Amino acid sequence: MMNFEGLDPGLGEYTPGLDSSMDPRLDPALLQGVELDPDALAVPVSESMHIVEGMYSELHSVAAEVGIPVTATHFDLQEELLWMGNHRGHASSFFGPTMGRYSSFQVHMTDDIRHIQSMDTGVLFLTKNNLKCLTRGGLIMFDYTTEEGADMHSLILTDNNTLLMGGLQNYVAELDLTTVQETQKFTVEVPGVAIMRQSNRFFFCGHTSGKVSLRDLRTFKIEHEFDAFSGSLSDFDIHGNLLAACGFSSRGLNGLSCDRFLMVYDLRMMRAITPLQVHVDPLFLRFIPTYTSRLAIISQTGQCQFCEPTGLASLADIFHVNTVGQLLMSFDVSSSKQALSFGDSGGCVHLWSSAPEVSFNSYSRETELALPCLVDSLPQLDWNHELMPLSLLPMPLTSTEPLLSDWPTSLITPSPRRAPPVDPEILRTMKTVGFIGYAPNPRTRPRNQVPYKIKDTELEYDSYNQVPESPIGRDEEPHLYMVPKKYRKVTIKYSKLGLEDFDFKHYNRTLFAGLEPHIPNAYCNCMIQVLYFLEPVRCLVQNHLCQKEFCLACELGFLFHMLDLSRGDPCQASNFLRAFRTIPEASALGLILADSDEQTGKARLGRLIQSWNRFILAQLHQETLEQEGPQAYRGASSSTLGSSGESVIGRLFGCEVENSSLCRCGKETVRSSLTLLFTIHYPEQSSLDKMIEEYDFAEILKKSICLEQSTQAWCDNCEKYQPTVQTRNIRCLPDVLVINCEVNSAKEAEFWKAQTEYAYNKALKKEAAEPPKPKEPLPTEWCLEEELCNVEGLTFDTQAEDMRHVWIPLSLKMCISKTQGLEVSSLSEGEELTESEEAEGASVYDLVVIVSHIQDARTGGNLVAHIKVGETYHQRKEGVTHQQWYLFNDFLIEPIDKAESAQFDVNWKVPAVLYYVKRNYHPKYDLRIKNPIDASVLLTEASLARKQRKSHATFIPLMVNEMPQAADLVGLDAEFVTLNQEEAELRSDGTKSTIKPSQMSVARITCVRGQGTNEGVPFIDDYISTQEQVVDYLTQYSGIKPGDLDAKISSKHLTTLKSTYLKLRFLIDTGVRFVGHGLQKDFRVINLMVPKEQVIDTVYLFHMPRKRMISLRFLAWYFLDLNIQSETHDSIEDARTALQLYRKYLELSHNGGQEEFRKVLKALYEKGRKLDWKVPDIDSADGQGSPKSTAVFPSVMGL
Repeated sequence: MMNFEGLDPGLGEYTPGLDSSMDPRLDPALLQGVELDPDALAVPVSESMHIVEGMYSELHSVAAEVGIPVTATHFDLQEELLWMGNHRGHASSFFGPTMGRYSSFQVHMTDDIRHIQSMDTGVLFLTKNNLKCLTRGGLIMFDYTTEEGADMHSLILTDNNTLLMGGLQNYVAELDLTTVQETQKFTVEVPGVAIMRQSNRFFFCGHTSGKVSLRDLRTFKIEHEFDAFSGSLSDFDIHGNLLAACGFSSRGLNGLSCDRFLMVYDLRMMRAITPLQVHVDPLFLRFIPTYTSRLAIISQTGQCQFCEPTGLASLADIFHVNTVGQLLMSFDVSSSKQALSFGDSGGCVHLWSSAPEVSFNSYSRETELALPCLVDSLPQLDWNHELMPLSLLPMPLTSTEPLLSDWPTSLITPSPRRAPPVDPEILRTMKTVGFIGYAPNPRTRPRNQVPYKIKDTELEYDSYNQVPESPIGRDEEPHLYMVPKKYRKVTIKYSKLGLEDFDFKHYNRTLFAGLEPHIPNAYCNCMIQVLYFLEPVRCLVQNHLCQKEFCLACELGFLFHMLDLSRGDPCQASNFLRAFRTIPEASALGLILADSDEQTGKARLGRLIQSWNRFILAQLHQETLEQEGPQAYRGASSSTLGSSGESVIGRLFGCEVENSSLCRCGKETVRSSLTLLFTIHYPEQSSLDKMIEEYDFAEILKKSICLEQSTQAWCDNCEKYQPTVQTRNIRCLPDVLVINCEVNSAKEAEFWKAQTEYAYNKALKKEAAEPPKPKEPLPTEWCLEEELCNVEGLTFDTQAEDMRHVWIPLSLKMCISKTQGLEVSSLSEGEELTESEEAEGASVYDLVVIVSHIQDARTGGNLVAHIKVGETYHQRKEGVTHQQWYLFNDFLIEPIDKAESAQFDVNWKVPAVLYYVKRNYHPKYDLRIKNPIDASVLLTEASLARKQRKSHATFIPLMVNEMPQAADLVGLDAEFVTLNQEEAELRSDGTKSTIKPSQMSVARITCVRGQGTNEGVPFIDDYISTQEQVVDYLTQYSGIKPGDLDAKISSKHLTTLKSTYLKLRFLIDTGVRFVGHGLQKDFRVINLMVPKEQVIDTVYLFHMPRKRMISLRFLAWYFLDLNIQSETHDSIEDARTALQLYRKYLELSHNGGQEEFRKVLKALYEKGRKLDWKVPDIDSADGQGSPKSTAVFPSVMGL
């Protein structure tokens, strides 16, 4: 705030001071005998001067203009420059610690420079009524004149394009630096604002009346005010939660006197703390936070004292700036806190430093220095040397002749490389269809390769070749080398047969089921696997059944049942994801992706899966708590698990949390809530700190669970939003600790990377004192005994190598003590709890789940899960009892080492979700599964269609005495509609390649009786209502017409997919055998897993190896003399026909044996080839085309 008003009027024409009593008399004789360099050259420190590291001492002094007071100094925030402005409006800059002059120019002709502020593009200079921006070389960028009568003293940048200017007038002006226009004015009290500072919460304004006001960042309204001094204010500064000020106190008739007590305020409580007494007369002060929050207090006579704001000042901490009798007029601290600058009334600038090699900024950009004079740097030429090139001497171009280097246009026109000529054999055999030519490959050169030279680096190959690549990963690219193949995004290659010839066994040699990735929003496949391998969750959702049409708990139960039945074949979560897309909360949270985002990789999968994790836990908790009387579905027996009114999800993941909010008025509010997961909060790193500190994961986790943070919150006592300190504590430990890692930016990734380096270095030091141990091979890597004789086959690996890229521990010890609260510590392998720790309630948590985001530049990335699969799952699938870590990457499943599971090379593998489970927590939960689906699902139900009448019924529901038994036959057929068309590309040879198959939805399901008096009569004929947009009804093949699936206009028996799904699930669980044609596709679209022994598919009964599949229509015409599907398909007709074909198959195979049946098949294929597999047109008069359904199923005609 210095405007040099307290100096002797004899020094020059100075503006009115803070007070007339501040007039120390300067003797002009003091300047006698002082030899100052008129050319402002740097005065170097003598060689004998030794600068003590961490202690400030003078490094250089420079005389800018002798006798002209230096009114402002400023360290450039972008470059290694020190700026000064003097009383006559002249500015100069000095480069680096040697203080060589960089630039010098006149800013204003008469007024003194009162404030200097550097920006990225230039430097701002503030005078009494003018703001000027110049480049660092002195070129004017803009010149802004304030209103007449303004007396500006300070400015502050609020962002890159806006600043505030304040002074001794009743307003503060806001200026837009882009347009150089005043945008608004904020009214302030007289006598105005002389000093301005800013924090992340307030603007701080210092007034000459001795007050400091705290103002809102947006509205500039006063939020709080400190009455610091009774006389006037000379300077103040803020750091963290502290504000320190110095000034003058009134002494009655004697005017003002410098107050040696600094006022210190706590910005959390908004009150003063103990004043700090110093031993100098303070005029300037600054916080210099290096190791501690030190204060630098500067007097006008050059005395400098360092002290802590909350401690006692010591006389030993006083230093003196050698001003040769002059008074200090300005002061500044560099952003690196390594340098101090002082400007005195004699025109000198003093640079003090705490280190010999001082840098003004932590990261300064390179300063553009002037080029040396070319004439002075020309080489000396020896004319006598014959080989001396005369071109070393530059000569001006005087002639009009062109230079030899000026090439003609014909020689510099770019010419692209010509394509190699087409092979004459291809041209000779080519057939043209339209404008496209097709020809067989003469195989004279490799396929899809042009004979250009290939770089050697492109031939490199990574070591991860144990997993066959996905079709999308066949072309190696350099940026993919760092990502192992098993972690890359896997895709399915579709052929003419769809998925039938795609070998999933290449990707999964276990008996666990993978999940297919081609369905919309299948990014959550890895989290579905995580929930499945948590035994209490698996049992909970499989016991759950409710009335809601779209219930995620029900759909997860159905999906987990499929995963249980699978023996290594992949499943798909289509029905679950269909229900997921209908949940409004999922859409509101942005969890439902558009197809374009999934394909282009625009989605931020790491953040997305963490939001999905939070959503699914809350949704399952809510759905399993919603009990409408008994939990049964339409009268089925209720489940014993979860029927007590308490959610198993809450018991498993829930943790009772106590949230305390303490307002600055002293009122504390405590609220209790249930949280299902915790988010990691990383420590704030100062921009000045180049090195990231070392932290233990357990320490970070504890601070994240017991979180303490300051925020704005509503206070009932103050009746407004106030700064509050919010603290979170937990009352109990969950059985499963769920952690969202929140590594969503480069800052968190760098922190994680630094911690893994610290952990690895620790392991290396520990390894040096221990002998190496043989590495234990994986269960899939056991070698023969004789191979152990080979020295190269026996590898010695140590714990250090396993710790590369590892920060998180595999086990944690957690305890809530009455005295110290939550205690978290890492637990090494094999370490157990002591008896005293068990008595205190300590628990061991084992890491069982890690979900990672694989960052792949080409495919957009994907999500994978590392899961420690428990003994019960291995017992059910493989009949063995052990635990093993597995990698789940959609349909790729592979056992991995436990050390690999916790390794995170954040360049491509970023942690997202962690699950720690309490050791031996299973006995607390009922892990029995009681199938909640019973025979009541087959009973009569009302149709959703408003216009449906009983006279239009196409089926007769089963009676109680007709309930199916194991091994009963049921004819089945389903019809589908298209929700999304397939995406395909045309290859160079004219064949079509399917990139993404069409998305189908079941529209009609029909089941007919396979035995009894009503054989052939349907007992299920449900049209499935859909809320998704139908692209194609496929009426020619499905018989479904627009309107049939609309409840408002349909006349069919319309029902929900869940209702019909439950009927089929009951039939599967009962053990019936389904008879149909092409049932594999039907069950796939319906999303059902049916044991192979319960499926009788006529498409395979009448099929010869390596021959084509035969249509149901051709089989019906050939064997049954039936003409079906003549116009459209009808599922009742198709299901009956399939039953009849099965009867025919039994008749043929039993009567003649396998040899005779093989002859029948040969005759069938010969007939088909002759007719081109088309059913001939049959004249209705000859009777050959009349259906024989009356003879086979006489009871159907009466339906």
